[in-house]
Amino acid sequence: MNVYLSGEIHTDWRDQIIEKCSDLAITFDAPVTDHAASDDCGVEILGEENSKFWHDHKSAKLNAVRTRNALGRADVVVVRFGDKYKQWNAAFDAGFASALGKSLIILHSLEHQHALKEIDATALVVAQSPEEVSDALRYVVTGKLPQRS
Repeated sequence: MNVYLSGEIHTDWRDQIIEKCSDLAITFDAPVTDHAASDDCGVEILGEENSKFWHDHKSAKLNAVRTRNALGRADVVVVRFGDKYKQWNAAFDAGFASALGKSLIILHSLEHQHALKEIDATALVVAQSPEEVSDALRYVVTGKLPQRS
């Protein structure tokens, strides 16, 4: 199963899910989480720009090539909305994944339940922690419930 991990890049939620699912037949993919690389890939690869708009535009388009391909390959898309920043890109990824008919898992705190209600409504699973996402993926792959201590 191919799982794309989209959304906020300021915490280790991806690592938590990948670690907990390391024994499963899942291939994980994600956007570039190195801010500098993501922000500057366009000008680093395609040349400098005098305008910040065109600087950002080049990088956004190059990142979009990566994201579109990864979303297209994904069987399941997990989108994390963090607490600190507004993740417009995460909302776009959720909408794009939904339009592609991908199985969508949304991850956010209860605090954002109202703001994300339309996105939650398109999801098959809405989770509040990386552990819930890992347990959901484990169930999807194995059909077994998590073992609780």
